Amino acid sequence: MAEQIKIDKVTFANRLSTLYAAWRADKRATTPVFGGAGSIIVLMGKTEEANSFQKSNAMHFWLLGYEFPATLLVFTLEALYVVTTAKKAKHLEPLKGGKIPVEILVTSKDPEQKAKAFDKCLDVIKNAGKKVGTLPKDSASGPFVEDWKRAYGDISKDVEEVDIAPALSSIAFSVKGPEELIAMRNASRACSGLMSEYFVEEMSTLLDEEKKITHKALAAKVDAKIDDPKFFNKLPKLPAGFDAQQIDWAYGPVIQSGGNYDLRLTAMSDSNNLSPGIIIAGFGIRYKTYSSIIARTFLVDPTPSQEGNYAFLLNIHETVMKDVRDGAVAKDLYNKALGMIRAKKPELEKHFLKNVGAGVGIELRDANMVLNGKNNKTLKSGMTISIMVGFVDVQDPEAKGTKKEVYSMVITDTVRVGETGPHIFTKDAGIDMDSVSFYFGDEEEPEKPKKTKSAPGRSSTIASKNITKTKLRADRPSQGNEGAEARRREHQKELMSKKLKEGLERFAGTTGDQNGVAQKKFKRFESYKRDNQLPTRVKDLAVYVDHKASTVIVPIMGRPVPFHINAIKNASKSDEGEFAYLRINFLSPGQGVGRKDDQPFEDPQAHFVRNLTLRSKDHDRLAQVAQDITELRKNALRREQEKKEMEDVVEQDKLVEIRNRRPAKLPDVYLRPPLDGKRVPGEVEIHQNGLRYLSPLRSEHVDVLFSNVKHLFFQPCAHEMIVIIHVHLKTPIMIGKRKTKDVQFYREATEMQFDETGNRRRKHRFGDEEEFEAEQEERRRRAALDREFKAFAERISDAGRDEGVDVDIPFRELGFNGVPNRSNVLIQPTTDAIVQLTEPPFLVVTLSEIEIAHLERVQFGLKNFDMVFVFKDFHRPPVHINTIPVENLEGVKDWLDSVDLAFTEGPLNLNWGAIMKTVTNDPHGFFVDGGWTFLGGGDSDDEEESEEEESAFEMSESEMAESEESSEEESEFDDDASADASEEDVSGDDESAGEDWDELEKKARRQDRENAMEDPERVKKRKR
Repeated sequence: MAEQIKIDKVTFANRLSTLYAAWRADKRATTPVFGGAGSIIVLMGKTEEANSFQKSNAMHFWLLGYEFPATLLVFTLEALYVVTTAKKAKHLEPLKGGKIPVEILVTSKDPEQKAKAFDKCLDVIKNAGKKVGTLPKDSASGPFVEDWKRAYGDISKDVEEVDIAPALSSIAFSVKGPEELIAMRNASRACSGLMSEYFVEEMSTLLDEEKKITHKALAAKVDAKIDDPKFFNKLPKLPAGFDAQQIDWAYGPVIQSGGNYDLRLTAMSDSNNLSPGIIIAGFGIRYKTYSSIIARTFLVDPTPSQEGNYAFLLNIHETVMKDVRDGAVAKDLYNKALGMIRAKKPELEKHFLKNVGAGVGIELRDANMVLNGKNNKTLKSGMTISIMVGFVDVQDPEAKGTKKEVYSMVITDTVRVGETGPHIFTKDAGIDMDSVSFYFGDEEEPEKPKKTKSAPGRSSTIASKNITKTKLRADRPSQGNEGAEARRREHQKELMSKKLKEGLERFAGTTGDQNGVAQKKFKRFESYKRDNQLPTRVKDLAVYVDHKASTVIVPIMGRPVPFHINAIKNASKSDEGEFAYLRINFLSPGQGVGRKDDQPFEDPQAHFVRNLTLRSKDHDRLAQVAQDITELRKNALRREQEKKEMEDVVEQDKLVEIRNRRPAKLPDVYLRPPLDGKRVPGEVEIHQNGLRYLSPLRSEHVDVLFSNVKHLFFQPCAHEMIVIIHVHLKTPIMIGKRKTKDVQFYREATEMQFDETGNRRRKHRFGDEEEFEAEQEERRRRAALDREFKAFAERISDAGRDEGVDVDIPFRELGFNGVPNRSNVLIQPTTDAIVQLTEPPFLVVTLSEIEIAHLERVQFGLKNFDMVFVFKDFHRPPVHINTIPVENLEGVKDWLDSVDLAFTEGPLNLNWGAIMKTVTNDPHGFFVDGGWTFLGGGDSDDEEESEEEESAFEMSESEMAESEESSEEESEFDDDASADASEEDVSGDDESAGEDWDELEKKARRQDRENAMEDPERVKKRKR
């Protein structure tokens, strides 16, 4: 085994440099975490299973990757001294020669040689200063340790020992590097797989068959499973390169039930029988020396009290998780959980754990990173911690029969701290009520469907909200829920005030357009650098168009004068008598040019040549010159436009292909946008850092890197003709000659084997049974397609997990029809976005980028309304979704409110170009004046006043015509029905709601104002 030891020299050098850099910087700090230590002693004795992972062991694994028993490490600011045996020294020899000197002192059984090595270390320690860093809580034993203690005792009175364990925790062990995080993630997935794929199945089977088994015996079965590499290799979440031989127990497994619980989960499972009620199971798995912890509580035939307390524990778990991010303070996590208990169920405070977790990694539990109410340490991105929430010894007032009156509950997850939130490594083992509840009693409950996976911190209950199907708002029963409407209004008020506050803080101190877009700059251009670069034809002193240099050369006073095409506005030729005139107009300030041609000038106060006029008798020659100048100007404008379009296209890194094995593939898929040429299916491959689509016809391929993936969507083929994996990119890429931010892989779900038009052979069976079989086959085929594509999407997510790639599935239940471009399509919200993936051009709007949503044309009698998304980047044009059926209005409002998006509504289409120009001209002034509150419409008493304020932003007739081109089809077919419905609404509303004449007159005036703004052609169609 010794010959297989190979220490990674690069990792050793990098980590040693990190330690020394922090140590040296700490010497200059006002509050040093190293305690002013001039030297550090890390002592390892013989290996003991009981104390296998102390700080000294962790230091060996962190630096060397292995544990070296009977070894002394002495660190000074100048060098590292290692005292060990000759056999171990051979493995450490390659570490010499780095930036930080490493000196190896070899010892043997000869007392004199050992004493000489120890004396060298003692001299180094004395010369480094009076303060020595040690690990006082670590225990070590063995002859080597005893010899060192005797030698060290001679100088122990002359030095002051300081505990450097907290410093090592915060600098060396807390924040993990990429390789460490991968090992942590793999250990966590092994934990989750063992819990969900083996323990849960085994436990539920035993309880269902009412077999007697002790906790100890069940724990032994779980224990034995760790030696089954086939089991771990079959787990879908583990990568292909996972080495099952390198996993070991960090602790456990521990199984408890029947009223006797110890939530420290460090004791062995007892010999009591597994019994229904509350069952707790927990264990830790170590992979490549890095540990992961998991614990779950299972409710078997629970009482209502137990169910209620577990639901409350889930809320506490979610509350703690929401605050796990870079910069969070450890004590705040615990205090927030405690505050929630005190506010909602104070009787459970005495049963709550004394902390909500601790640091985890090489050490199973970092004592310096315990998440309790006193720890002031700050979480940093890259840390890994265990989040543990639980109640101990809770009395159950509803217990009866053989059930114990006392029970405990715990949920433990291993989590990576991210920049903006947590990455839960053990989330695959579910904690929701459906995942942990089992009913085996006489009153069996129907099996509950599993919940749709949602992102941490985002409630999945929005997927079950009802979108009503009635035609008009007055008929919808959801309007009768005044309490829910009041809560929504109150929540929206909070969101709007928050938006106003954020806007004032964001643009404080700005006086103009300071939203991150630079002002236009003067562009310099040059035709020729030297005279000898001029074309030889200029000697003829005739007007010459040099296409290569994009220049027009004009003879002036007997000399050829070049004018770059960027300085020319246009050219024209006219005839007067026998002469032809060529007029060349130049760009200059104050011409009143349009916005597209507007450009800055280096000195607008300078003198400019506005135009030149040349006369000639050669009509054809000047006509050709005018045509050439016009063509040159067009080409220059086209190149400028292409350059502007390609500005956001960045060159991607190279795709790193998998070489040592075959990559995961998805065959027979089509690409959108398609490659040029014949439409044939290709295949998608998953490589180390991205995806590759291969075309079968040519050697062409399309690469998508994980680092460029913003969203990954899987859309099943239920109610659709295709099944889709859709990738939305951060920056556009080129596919052929097309620039795109959306890459889609799809397969058609329809059966194309038989052509029912008669051109191919038909099926000869037409009975009901055969038709039923065909429908069954169609359902099976679609289900198989969904499983195949979903599994591949999850493999993409796993491969790109380090880049934050996660699969998102649209909520079809929340979908609504609308017109984002020209076609009426189904818009579907997802966890992080709102999308339309079926028909190009696709729509993907990220929810976190939205500033506010505004609902337009929301008024009595109209069958449709529009929705506008305004982005936090105010220079980005708002996105419009037009012609949404009014029966979806309440559902859209509920969804917007549930994802914490502020929204407003109004009766008119607004001129968003003018609004956004006002905002970007002076963002701070905009928010000082109330920000987006002008969209709200105010109370009924101030309705007319607010409408007057909006008039500056109402759409002109031409803009209204443009915005409603996409909905002309709807207006041609539905206007009569709309008029009829509006008449029915007025009569029905008069009888049921009892509106008075003043309110009806206000509505009529508002309708008249809108009609006056509409496109005249559309009004004529409505009258017809």
